[in-house]
Amino acid sequence: MTKARAVPMPGDSVLAPLYAGADLSDAFAIRLPAEASDDLEALARIVFERQAWWIRALLRVRDVVMATVSVKSSHAVGLAGAARGPVIGFFPLLSKSATELVVGADDRHLDFRVTIQLRADTANGRELLAGTVVHCHNRLGRIYLATIAPFHRVIMRANLERAVREMRT
Repeated sequence: MTKARAVPMPGDSVLAPLYAGADLSDAFAIRLPAEASDDLEALARIVFERQAWWIRALLRVRDVVMATVSVKSSHAVGLAGAARGPVIGFFPLLSKSATELVVGADDRHLDFRVTIQLRADTANGRELLAGTVVHCHNRLGRIYLATIAPFHRVIMRANLERAVREMRT
């Protein structure tokens, strides 16, 4: 099975100016099968719209807990984003180029961005990279981020690995 691995944040990302002072920045990449699409948006949709049941369950718990402190639910983030344009999963699509897609949202506790890139790997294949940048605004944001960061890393890897398995079937 192909495993997602931690990689450096991409220096060529439109998000690079946000790396300085970030409260969280991480990136993961996974080698794509030869039959995988070259359509970056289609790849992002496989990663974020077909999440495992346990990830959906964690999101529901997150939404219930965060509602107690008036933070938007994932559903509310998606609805607000959809009112302005396309969303991928519940993430508003912020920008798209031939080489990079950026999703994310701003809230009172933190701002987050995720870059998705399709790039050549060292073995003349292709890999999909997902990098996240988060800036917290207050103590609530820092507490939230400290709580979810370990889950975030597991979820990002799991989403990439599941997407590749799905591309092979």
